[in-house]
Amino acid sequence: MIDFYFWPTPNGRKIAIMLEECEIEYNPIAVDIGRGDQFDPEFLKISPNNRMPAIVDRDTGISVFEGGAILIYLAEKAGKFLPQDIAERTEVLQWLFWQAAGLGPMAGQLSHFTNYAQEPQPYSLNRYSNEYDRLLAVMDVRLREDRKS
Repeated sequence: MIDFYFWPTPNGRKIAIMLEECEIEYNPIAVDIGRGDQFDPEFLKISPNNRMPAIVDRDTGISVFEGGAILIYLAEKAGKFLPQDIAERTEVLQWLFWQAAGLGPMAGQLSHFTNYAQEPQPYSLNRYSNEYDRLLAVMDVRLREDRKS
């Protein structure tokens, strides 16, 4: 059984999807980031970066924070989505890191400056919008290549 600490954000949702796809039993535990639950000392023992999602595998006692690390852990636990062949595994991992280090953060920054900044600056909006669009174009090319295979 996995204790799944989440809030309904894109990062929380991708772990929820992975848990379902891997058919791993889990116990969802809400971490209300609007209320500041991520700063609770008990949660910080699991996620020292005070961010969700995070998991605790009650079967192994292992706790994992950071979305990419959680996805790898769940894939290995379930024996799904992470090939053993080094070329295929590298392909999966490079796209996982692309999402975790590029698309996800850029989408988050764009959303922040578009929806929450009290006085959005054209520089910020242009920077994150352009990078987000560039990353979507990279993904579009990759997906078109995959359809040809």
